[in-house]
Amino acid sequence: MANVSVYNTDGKEVGTIELNDAVFGVELNEHLVHMAVVAQLANKRQGTQKAKTRSEVSGGGRKPWRQKGTGHARQGSTRSPQWKGGGVVFAPTPRDYTITLNKKEKRQALRCALSSRVQEQKFIVLESFELSEVKTKKMAETLKNLKVQKALVVAPENDKTTVLSARNIAGVKTASPKTINVYDILKYNTVVTSKDVVATIEEVYA
Repeated sequence: MANVSVYNTDGKEVGTIELNDAVFGVELNEHLVHMAVVAQLANKRQGTQKAKTRSEVSGGGRKPWRQKGTGHARQGSTRSPQWKGGGVVFAPTPRDYTITLNKKEKRQALRCALSSRVQEQKFIVLESFELSEVKTKKMAETLKNLKVQKALVVAPENDKTTVLSARNIAGVKTASPKTINVYDILKYNTVVTSKDVVATIEEVYA
């Protein structure tokens, strides 16, 4: 099992914690992680874009001029794509972008992402967040003491104090153990959490 240092809010090491290899020590499967990120981004898309093709634009039923003898190129409709007000070539239509992954694949991709952060020493564990009130300044100081700029802060479930304290800091996003995802873990350089949250993550994803 991997051992990770535990820090206090001043950025000083106060101990170590043993991580469960079933969650934080799995072998990296890049293809599976890539699939999970692609699926997440695709599933965010609304797929409601729409433009009209030449058959859907109103008007243009009459031939604008006779076929021959005018000196113009031949035209069959004023709603052809080359005309102003004409239809769009290969116009986008509403579609469903959903990509489905199996539950086991999703969980394993998440384990891979967490394990990669541990291996890269970008998984920081705090003894606790120690926030008695909503204070952005206090949270910013804690992250500065940990020498972290772009971070995913994984706070305990329903911990509004930590969430509200971190939400106005640039480059910082908060999540709970049950809402973390592969894309956010990879997007933000460092994962910052606490000992009790680590125990919850191991319980949920082991």
